Amino acid sequence: MERPLKQFEKDRKEAAKIAARLLLASATTTPRVGGVGECTVHIIDDECEIEDLCQAVEDMAGDNEGWGFFKRDAMMMRDADALLLITSLRSKNDPSDINCNMCGHLVCDNLREAERLPSDNRIAFPGPLCIFRANNIAYALDGVITLARNLGIDYGVFWSAGAAAMRMRLLPRETGLALAVAISITEKSPFRDIPKKYDEINERTMTDRIIKRLWPQFRSIYS
Repeated sequence: MERPLKQFEKDRKEAAKIAARLLLASATTTPRVGGVGECTVHIIDDECEIEDLCQAVEDMAGDNEGWGFFKRDAMMMRDADALLLITSLRSKNDPSDINCNMCGHLVCDNLREAERLPSDNRIAFPGPLCIFRANNIAYALDGVITLARNLGIDYGVFWSAGAAAMRMRLLPRETGLALAVAISITEKSPFRDIPKKYDEINERTMTDRIIKRLWPQFRSIYS
């Protein structure tokens, strides 16, 4: 029996959801310093939720003169089948007590007492943070990337989406740092060989997502 293209698209999206959960497992089991849980991983694989996050990333592009590339990030992430948000939970309020000085303070107690950056749209993360703790996010990220390569999954890493997810309060309250890994199962990776003005020339994906999002509402109104 002939298999329609619609079935391929359904199976492709299902493969992406399965892959995202396998990547979550790999990120969770990667070693942590001291073997203590410090990171969480959260999956976003609904098209509307991905679009919401992409719009938040775009909105942040105007908050800081150094964030112009956020628009390009958002356009690439619109082509993702799923996003994994990886957090660092203990870097904000629980320094490691080893006085490593990476945060710029002589002892960890000074970091505890340090004044936090104000709540301002120009600020991405609520520093200062315990860099030693924050480094644990790299272990989780390595688990995601290593397995993605072995599975043949295209991926891209975006700190812009991590900051936007924190601003949207999608993540645990204790999160001090977050990164996003976008994954895609398509013939061409949407995260590689991208023009600098990709956000200006690739409006198709955004339009398609908006139409898919609004169509059920129009159908319910006019049917």
